Amino acid sequence: MGLALPQIWYLLTLAFDVAGAIAAATLAIWIWPRRDSLGQAGTAIVLALLLTAIWCIAQAASHGNSFGAAFAESVRNLAWLIVIYRLFASDGRHASLAPIRPVVIALAFVEVLHLALGMAVVRLPLDWDITRTALNVIVMFRLLVTVGGLVLVHNLYAGASRDVRPALRWPTAALAVMFVFDLNLYTIAYLGGHWPVEFAAARGLATIAMVGLLAIGASKGRDVLRLRPSRAVTFQTFSLLLIGVYLVAMVGVAQWLSYAGGDFARLVELGFLTIASATAVLVLPSKRMRGWFKVALAKHLFQHRYDYREEWLRFTRTIGNSGSAAMPLGERVVQAVADIADCPAGLLLTAGDHGDLTLAARWNWPEIAVPATAFPTKSLGFFERENFIVDLDDIRAGHDDRGETDHVPAWLVADSRAWALVPLIHYERLVGIVVLARSAVKRGFDWEDFDLLRVVGQQLASYLAENASQEALAEARRFDDFHRRIAFVMHDIKNLASQLSLLARNAELHAEKKEFRDDMLLTLRNSADKLNALLARLSRYGTGAVERLEQVSTRDVTASVMAMFHSAPQVTLTENQDLTITANRHSLEQVLVHLVQNGIDASAPGEPVFLSVAMDGLGARFEIVDSGCGMSPEFVRTRLFKPFVSTKNGGFGIGAFEARELVRAMRGRLEVESREGLGSRFVVRIPLSATTDVYQNFTSNEQRVA
Repeated sequence: MGLALPQIWYLLTLAFDVAGAIAAATLAIWIWPRRDSLGQAGTAIVLALLLTAIWCIAQAASHGNSFGAAFAESVRNLAWLIVIYRLFASDGRHASLAPIRPVVIALAFVEVLHLALGMAVVRLPLDWDITRTALNVIVMFRLLVTVGGLVLVHNLYAGASRDVRPALRWPTAALAVMFVFDLNLYTIAYLGGHWPVEFAAARGLATIAMVGLLAIGASKGRDVLRLRPSRAVTFQTFSLLLIGVYLVAMVGVAQWLSYAGGDFARLVELGFLTIASATAVLVLPSKRMRGWFKVALAKHLFQHRYDYREEWLRFTRTIGNSGSAAMPLGERVVQAVADIADCPAGLLLTAGDHGDLTLAARWNWPEIAVPATAFPTKSLGFFERENFIVDLDDIRAGHDDRGETDHVPAWLVADSRAWALVPLIHYERLVGIVVLARSAVKRGFDWEDFDLLRVVGQQLASYLAENASQEALAEARRFDDFHRRIAFVMHDIKNLASQLSLLARNAELHAEKKEFRDDMLLTLRNSADKLNALLARLSRYGTGAVERLEQVSTRDVTASVMAMFHSAPQVTLTENQDLTITANRHSLEQVLVHLVQNGIDASAPGEPVFLSVAMDGLGARFEIVDSGCGMSPEFVRTRLFKPFVSTKNGGFGIGAFEARELVRAMRGRLEVESREGLGSRFVVRIPLSATTDVYQNFTSNEQRVA
């Protein structure tokens, strides 16, 4: 068989009261050794909690209908009034505020009257009318005590000093829970003329809530534990509350109209519902309405206008959005500033070629006409010096705090939609200015707006400056690559020019000799071939790449090199083994010619430069030895193969670097030994063709196995 409804309420009341008694007694025992954390009211709170536990037990034992339960409730209320008085003493207000003691005494007197009247009702034989009147007076006494308790709790917290409020926050909240619940309970009982069993069943829950708040107040982390709803949650909550109030008002008016009766009243009721619904559909979703609502909530419910964590996260997402579908950086900068002030559009003005500010980006503002010179150069110093955020409405109203009127162009003042100017300052230099369009909600700027916009402006200025530096660096790298290519070209042309100059000088002495003329034609033909090859290699200069590798005879390479220096008798071929290597002949000849020419340049006139080629293990070894000035170990280690570093007057410093890169491209190695005053020895090692074939076959087999 199922339980009857009265039995269910009885069991709920019993469970809640027992749980409240256990919670109150447990907290009293826990607080006792740490009661000093509650100030002068610690002992009183422990006593009040124990009496509250006894009252809960009396409630559970008698279902709240006995004189004993009423007596326990009165004793409980008196104990909590003492707690309130002791809490006033925490900052000395029990002595300075004279009305407190009389109020507490008056409320205690009302509780005593309540007990006396209750005992009279129980003990004396009274008729029903007198008993009902007495019960109403008893409920009135309870209401007086609860209202007085709430007034005391409100004055306790509202009049406390800033230093004392953190300690009072949780005890006053606990007392407010208890008195507010009793106020509603006894109000319902007074108006309804009977005891609300269903509502009274939750008195134990109110006690548990009060005990929980007191436990927080006695804990160590009470000062940092606060209810801090986010602005989004607050906005949604108040939106739902507003909708609920609207619906209740609509239903109430509709019910009031329905009481009039008749067809006309029905028509008015339907018309009102239609107009109210249409108004809600049009007004509530509007951006202006939502903007006004947010401003009102931020102004009256929060200490600060902005949720700085949320603003910073949104700012970071806007600026950091660099995907393929992202807006350009300039538009993201404008949006980042506009989102803070809830502005629908904006402009970004940055420095042009002549120092004045020009339009760099526009966000959701295509209709505004921006002059070619948006801000003259003479006005920029004001913003750099003052870092001043200009409210254009102030200028239109005739206000001129710092002389900003003379520095704001007329086209901005004339456009009524232009609202504010936010300078972007980076290391005391004006990077740009963001122009904000007017917000949907008309409001003025305050100190919090100015501080946040100024900080955001500095951050955005650093982003713009960094972006400009990266673009300048990329452009410099492109120019550097171009200069490198030109330097390599000039180096090869310089070598060819040296050979042609030498040929011209010798032609003055030996032009009548047939052998010289034949050599001259050969040299000219080789120079022309080199110039054509140079033009073909322009696209790969500076990378150390070679066109292709093939089998080359070392004897052919040395013969070509020696033919280029036939007019330089100091160049001597000491050993010339005929080996087959895998290389690019033209690149190898270019390397050897460069090294031989360096040997000639570093040696005194007539000093020999030796060239030799011999087999060395699995490769061919080309050696170029001179007895010139030599190089220091530090120069060889740190500067010899570094581009654009040279010890020659007018040298480009890229020959050794290019030679090493070309040798590496042919799978070889370039080595150098040098001593100052004694000379240098360069060794070029190129693998033999047989070695290359073995390596390629081994690699192919590995790939097939894999």
